[in-house]
Amino acid sequence: MPVEVSAGEDITGVVGRGMPPRLVHSTISVPLRADGTARFVAVADTHSAPHARIAEHVAALAPDAIFHAGDIGELSVLEELGKLAPLYAVRGNIDNRARDLPDVLTMELAGGGRAMKVLMTHIAVYGPKIRAEVAKAAREAGATLIVCGHSHVPFIGRDKGLTVFNPGSIGPRRFSLPIVFGTIDVTPTGVRLAHVNCETGAAWSPP
Repeated sequence: MPVEVSAGEDITGVVGRGMPPRLVHSTISVPLRADGTARFVAVADTHSAPHARIAEHVAALAPDAIFHAGDIGELSVLEELGKLAPLYAVRGNIDNRARDLPDVLTMELAGGGRAMKVLMTHIAVYGPKIRAEVAKAAREAGATLIVCGHSHVPFIGRDKGLTVFNPGSIGPRRFSLPIVFGTIDVTPTGVRLAHVNCETGAAWSPP
């Protein structure tokens, strides 16, 4: 299973009675193409049951890698996604079995004379605002883009000088929310974020 993580470091306070558990923060390198471009697919909140057409639509995009922003559910989900492209994942609040995955992952994207950093964690926002501790972690890591999940709400936003991207959920539908995933295209001029309808494969935007 090509989930690539490194040895983790703790980024929260000392664990004690009534204190939250420490979060494991890992850092990895993710290659860009020789020309400094790349296409990544971002998914989240599979909850053991990714949509039946996700493999078809992801394969059609031929991504350089897949990012999973947590609430994976059964780890076989990662095995299947990992057959499509190199896979990088964090654990979400339901992922008690995913002990080998970090809670926070800094990805150093580099190649073709270009470099940027992406921070991925499951819970990053409160409404449209980036949580203070996540913004702090991103700045300390030198990341300019935060990829997250948890809400199942597809979202592209800007807050505290950082860009945040929730690809939405490809798992069971929650309420009337769409079943979607995200694309992150590193282009010669910048980074382009978009959503894809998992049911049709068409581009998705809010109604």
